Amino acid sequence: MSNTDLEDDLRATLDRAAASVPPVTDLTERATTGARQAQRRTWIASGAAAVAVAAIAIVGVNVAGRDAPSQSPVAAGTASATPSAKVQSQVSPQSVAGTWRPVEMDGLKTLKAARPEDPVLVLLPDGTWNGSDGCNGLQGTYTIGQRGEFTATVGPQRMVGCENVPHTGVLKTAKRVALDADTLRFFATDGRQLASYARAR
Repeated sequence: MSNTDLEDDLRATLDRAAASVPPVTDLTERATTGARQAQRRTWIASGAAAVAVAAIAIVGVNVAGRDAPSQSPVAAGTASATPSAKVQSQVSPQSVAGTWRPVEMDGLKTLKAARPEDPVLVLLPDGTWNGSDGCNGLQGTYTIGQRGEFTATVGPQRMVGCENVPHTGVLKTAKRVALDADTLRFFATDGRQLASYARAR
């Protein structure tokens, strides 16, 4: 059998097979509908998978929340709160202005002794001071630097003797002053505290 005869026989076989297949008029519509249904099933499956993942995530967060110990809302990098010394206020003639009573003085043990006058130190915002050592009226000037540097001068005064409170010695020796709430502290050059005063008014 030649190649031509074989080709003719093959064509005839295909023609007979095609003739035996029943005609389908809506084949294109069926194919399109099937593709749409397949796409819809894909969307539904994807949505279900997303819902399942979200549910697992929520359950995981809830479980982790129950297991985690309760903590106070402390900002990241912030150390836990611990008792500490009071923060010193900014010191200036305005912040220290007022009347101060001596609470403690280096080397003096008679602060509570009876005196003719109330031993007080009055600092004014204009850089002047006055007061009493318990027997004598006192006055002078003072300056305070940005970091609490302190200097003072002492003006003329009487010299009546009694259990004098040495305000003038503290003021002339002090090189730094610090304000801690209602406590005023004077310090020497070496950092030693010379005296502390409580605000009277």
